[in-house]
Amino acid sequence: MNNLLTISGSPHIHTTDSVRKIMYSVIFAMIPAMLVSVYFFGLDAVRIIGVSVVACVAVEYLIQKYLLKGDVTINDGSAVITGVLLAFNVPANLPTWIIIIGAIFAIAIAKMAFGGLGKNPFNPALVGRVFLLISFPAQMTTWPIPKPLFAKSVTDALTGATPLGLLKDGHLANKTIDQIMSDPAMPDYIQQLVGFQTGSLGEMSAIALLIGAAYMFYKKVITWHIPVSYLLTALLFAAIFWLIDPTYYADPLFHLITGGMILGVFYMATDMVTSPMSAKGQIIFGIGCGLLTMIIRFWGSYPEGVSFAILIMNAFTPLINKSFKPKRFGV
Repeated sequence: MNNLLTISGSPHIHTTDSVRKIMYSVIFAMIPAMLVSVYFFGLDAVRIIGVSVVACVAVEYLIQKYLLKGDVTINDGSAVITGVLLAFNVPANLPTWIIIIGAIFAIAIAKMAFGGLGKNPFNPALVGRVFLLISFPAQMTTWPIPKPLFAKSVTDALTGATPLGLLKDGHLANKTIDQIMSDPAMPDYIQQLVGFQTGSLGEMSAIALLIGAAYMFYKKVITWHIPVSYLLTALLFAAIFWLIDPTYYADPLFHLITGGMILGVFYMATDMVTSPMSAKGQIIFGIGCGLLTMIIRFWGSYPEGVSFAILIMNAFTPLINKSFKPKRFGV
């Protein structure tokens, strides 16, 4: 009789899919963004992604093998996703030892300390990224200017501000939007779409990220509820203030294709473990992420708000799940 009931941690998947299949579908979806980062940052992008993935997998293996002394589940791909997403959220010139520290914190503290996959309340990659941002602010906000086709190592290249950083600096200098956008350092919208802009590895190219997102929709790895509610809320919020004062606030398209908006919307906010289970709950989650992202971008001291917005809403996920429970069968 004891074998008739199996109790396990979430996620509980009642389809022919498996955790491994879903995780590797997400990894496959991130390949276009990986290729773009390698194109613009060369071997440094390979170094950051490789070290991050290896460190995340190694830390999870060591904890499961020697501390928890249970089953080793590194083959499910979740540690690989954490490694890639962590790499996507840091500059290409970040020292190797710092990315290793971030990987250790993401896996050991944000994931395994809570019991592993399905039990962590916060997205591990974002926790690792925010930890590094707080601990090493100078290194985490020094952005190499992209140098295509392996022209030279970006560790020796020039650095510059991200488009959101230029916007924030322009506001502090009392410049108008036209003056900020006319700055030679500000990439145009085509460059931002393709990826020729400063920023973290994974937020370079909006087109590459959207290709991967389309693949995840096709494979039914993610649903529309969080991405659509997140994007519509953020863009509507940006549009309202842009219409109120177009000399101070940037247009919604600028906010869509700069920074980590698309990366966060499709690849991190949709994390099955840390987002609500019901469709209504996911919509509320997305609305909260969109509002917080734009509030931080507009009035926060830090130019980007995606990571903080998603982590804050991760904390509200249990409350959202409790408030928007699906109807029980037969009720």
